[in-house]
Amino acid sequence: MLDSHFLKELKEYVHFHQEEPPQIDVCESSYELDYKLGAPSPNSELEDFISINEQPSFRQELLGLIDEKGFTDPEVYKKAGIDRKHFSKIRSKPDYRVGRNTAIALALALEMGIEEAEHLLAAAGYSLSFSDTYDLVIRFCLEKEIHDLDYVNQALDSLSLKPLTG
Repeated sequence: MLDSHFLKELKEYVHFHQEEPPQIDVCESSYELDYKLGAPSPNSELEDFISINEQPSFRQELLGLIDEKGFTDPEVYKKAGIDRKHFSKIRSKPDYRVGRNTAIALALALEMGIEEAEHLLAAAGYSLSFSDTYDLVIRFCLEKEIHDLDYVNQALDSLSLKPLTG
């Protein structure tokens, strides 16, 4: 918890810098001086980094893979064990964050191998660990091309782990 002295100093600092135009100090670093003199700001550098490195979203990846693999939406969401309304959210809301188990179930429904599945999971912000039993079961199934959700859930249950769905 931040103490009241710190919060007071922070508020004063913010207020001071909002009221006063920045003064150029002779002792400032060249980076600070460049920034104040109109050189590219750190934000433009950040924006450049993002534009160069940004990857397609989970939604974009998923919808592209469905088309690429020749599946229909109902085939995929039924095989993944998710309902039409949930899939509709994924399809229609660009900023919708899919849950980890849903992302795994969709990778299985699309009959992905481990590398493809890891790529799709990464697009959702997830990964499969080598140190977690649950993840190892999923990895095993993907590597062995076991894509049937019921079979995967049985494999998880055999080790007293929660199922992907239901």
